[in-house]
Amino acid sequence: MIGIEPSIARADMIRCVLCDKAPCAEACGLLDVDRLLRSIWFRNEQSAAQSVPAHNPCLVCPAPCERACVRAGEVPIQDLINRLYYQVKPDCETSLPQDEERLRCDLCGIELENPFLISSSVVASTYEMCARALEAGWAGICFKTVCSLDIREASPRFSAVTGADGSIIGFKNIEQLSDHSVAENMEIFRRLKANYPSKFILASIMGKDEQEWGELARLCEENGADAVELNFSCPNMMEEGLGSDIGQIPELVERYTAAARKACHIPILAKMTPNVASMSPAAEAARRGGADGLSAINTIKSVVGVNPHTYVSAPAVHGRSAVGGYSGSAVKPIALRFIAELGQNPALAGMHISGMGGVETWQDALEFILLGSGTVQVTTAVMQYGFRIIDDLKQGLNLYLAEKGVASVREIVGLGLDTLSSTTETLERDTIVYPHHIRERCIGCGRCEISCRDGGHQAIRLDKNRRPVLNGKACVGCHLCVLVCPQKALVPSARRIPARKKPAPGTGK
Repeated sequence: MIGIEPSIARADMIRCVLCDKAPCAEACGLLDVDRLLRSIWFRNEQSAAQSVPAHNPCLVCPAPCERACVRAGEVPIQDLINRLYYQVKPDCETSLPQDEERLRCDLCGIELENPFLISSSVVASTYEMCARALEAGWAGICFKTVCSLDIREASPRFSAVTGADGSIIGFKNIEQLSDHSVAENMEIFRRLKANYPSKFILASIMGKDEQEWGELARLCEENGADAVELNFSCPNMMEEGLGSDIGQIPELVERYTAAARKACHIPILAKMTPNVASMSPAAEAARRGGADGLSAINTIKSVVGVNPHTYVSAPAVHGRSAVGGYSGSAVKPIALRFIAELGQNPALAGMHISGMGGVETWQDALEFILLGSGTVQVTTAVMQYGFRIIDDLKQGLNLYLAEKGVASVREIVGLGLDTLSSTTETLERDTIVYPHHIRERCIGCGRCEISCRDGGHQAIRLDKNRRPVLNGKACVGCHLCVLVCPQKALVPSARRIPARKKPAPGTGK
């Protein structure tokens, strides 16, 4: 069933670098090998499995794809495709949809072919980039923030936190707004709307005062933008009183939103800063000012890495650095928390929420939708993997909706909000879910014992065969062991057990 723990995971292809014009695909000639590998990477393995023909050519193939690989012999391509065919394909309960009608949605009443937009950033900063994204299948773009400021960028301006395979987990930037003139950006909008009339153009803007916020909003409408996004959240501005400085002050959010609302008639989204304890005060102010929707989150103020020899954090610019904006997979839990806050706030009911922050796979996007996002925006994953990720975003979400019998993605927006509380006081505490051991998966590494002993409740020991034995009297059902097991040999039990009652204070009974 789609959405459960995948049969094949990124760890199974950890040495694959997801090449452009992949040599493995060129060497094969029978399968879109690179496309299948990407689908595994982006947790779309069920769609990939159904793309393998009934007569799997890998069964009798000498695997020229593996020899052609840029890391020849290091990626088990043939084994991965055979596993798709033999392990994943038989479990596929729903055929691949023949169309994408389930993905159709809207942003403030404007129809979109799917919920996926490119967010305001370097990936949507020129006509050519936006055109490539739209042709790849994205429903629309939010163009890099238009302003009248003299933008001069630092070099370098990116840094990252990477995982064991080298892929980016967290991404820091000190980049600012569009370095094109207002007139140049308006020309781009006109060309995009003329050449892609069915696609959605969201114009991000930032002004210095009420007059400029209004003027930019008016110009964007006149030159083809379908909606305006007010950037109250960029953390990287050279001048004070701009970007996230505004987003932290509800009175300014309301004032500048009202100025934009007065000047244009198209929908307005206010882009919220996450550099606050609560997003609701500024969001409610945006609504009072006339905003039709909200977008969140922008990047989080951060410091990434400090060089132990120069003592300068990254990115280093002539021996100095600065606090910058953090994005990527690492920020998704924080983004979801803010999306849920907006989605659960009755004062914001009916406002469109365009969610972003760490979206990389279709399941990431689904989580935003379930917590209230009507559309989803992406940047950091595109910077790392390219516009091509839209294929798996659409295909994976479409297959999920088909399997669930859902006719439209609109039907699932916010379905996860009712089960989520802002505090833990509402949670049931009278039962325990013990970990269950799947013996055939266990390799006897002892990671569960180490973590339970040194970070848990000393409830696990290894027997003479190096298999975990659970002490039910000591186990509290925290599931640390489940999380650290590299083989997924420990999983939650299927049933809850009544918790042991603590003795009354001072009685021992």
